[in-house]
Amino acid sequence: MREIVILQCSECKRRNYTTTRNKKKKTDKLELKKYCPYCRKHTPHRETK
Repeated sequence: MREIVILQCSECKRRNYTTTRNKKKKTDKLELKKYCPYCRKHTPHRETK
């Protein structure tokens, strides 16, 4: 029961990455620290619709 989610940069609001998450175990929004090529630094990326 994994679903594909899109990760959005918290600073520039661009959608950079896609990943999967377990819908049953993780009910809150996913947040990972990833590299943003537009900001050119590591920023928190949050899950979007």
